Amino acid sequence: MLMTDGPWSPEHIYQEIVGYGKTRHRVNVVEELQEFWQMKAARGASLKNGALVIYESVPSATPPYVCFVTLPGGSCFGSYGVCPTKAEARRSAARIALMNSVYNEQPSRKITQEFIEGAVADASHGYGGQRNEAENGTGIGAYRFMLVQSLGKTMLEFQELMTVFQLLHWNGSLKAMRERQCSRQEVVQHYSHRALDDDMRSQMALDWIAREQEIPGIIARELNLAERDLEQARLAGRELRFPKEKKDILTLASSQVGGPMD
Repeated sequence: MLMTDGPWSPEHIYQEIVGYGKTRHRVNVVEELQEFWQMKAARGASLKNGALVIYESVPSATPPYVCFVTLPGGSCFGSYGVCPTKAEARRSAARIALMNSVYNEQPSRKITQEFIEGAVADASHGYGGQRNEAENGTGIGAYRFMLVQSLGKTMLEFQELMTVFQLLHWNGSLKAMRERQCSRQEVVQHYSHRALDDDMRSQMALDWIAREQEIPGIIARELNLAERDLEQARLAGRELRFPKEKKDILTLASSQVGGPMD
């Protein structure tokens, strides 16, 4: 059942985001976001880590303040605009996350067979070859496989899966697995059922520490790039898990290596 009326409707949430009806009773978006995910869990949503919404404030002694919010499925959003207080930064992050959570419930956000066919066709066209040729020996076949695995799920759920493979590609893990003769389907099948957890982050951090031994300063350079990408994505109001995970992994690696960052 779609939430089309009352405080859960996309129109109502949008009005809250843009400050509509300031004289009216205002929604407590932090509480509403938590209740939204608790309701999804109560209705049978598969949430491996429970329904807890996690907030993370960026350390700062003076405004503007920045806050990130991670949803139970793993999607991440950040505060938008200039926030003069830490409380406002938290509310701002919650607004963006709640709007996306509600919008994600719409039928158009479901992965359907029609969507899969269109997405694969677009990806094949971008690859520059015929569809069958593009799916053989390239990442298009793996892309289709991931979409099929996500049939019936929402776009946010699919994005959470894609984030894992974005990180594996960025980290060089996919290349290493190809060199070990692992097929794309085998890799996708394995990581489709593995959560992005502290163990995976630690392993990726160790990979970057090893690279630092070969290319001194690479962690600092990559961390600066990751921080810039994260800030640009936050200011654009986009989903942030991939750039934030990169930053967190590199920060962990940097803390193990030590020394000042360029």
